[in-house]
Amino acid sequence: MANKRTLKKVINQICEELFTEAVAASLYGNETNKDNTQALLVAVVKTQRNFVSRVSHPEPGIAPRAYYKDLREKFAAQASEIVDQINNL
Repeated sequence: MANKRTLKKVINQICEELFTEAVAASLYGNETNKDNTQALLVAVVKTQRNFVSRVSHPEPGIAPRAYYKDLREKFAAQASEIVDQINNL
C-alpha cells in the first residue's frame, strides 16, 4: 500500500464500476426486479462509505500493516459478493 489516498481512490473507483455495472444490468437485463436492484445499489454505496471511512480511522491496537491487509481482503470479498449479485440480476 502506497498511502491512504491511493487506497481510497482504488476503493472509490471499484465501487463506481460496480454501481455502473449494476445499473447497466438492471436496464439491459432480461428480467428486472426493482427491489433487488435498489437493494444492490444501496449495498454498493454503503460498502464504499464503510471502507473509505475505515481507511481514514484505523482501529487502535492493531498494527497498521495487518489492519490494512485485512481491510483490503475484506473489501475484495465484499466486492466479489456484489459482483455475484450483479450476475444474478
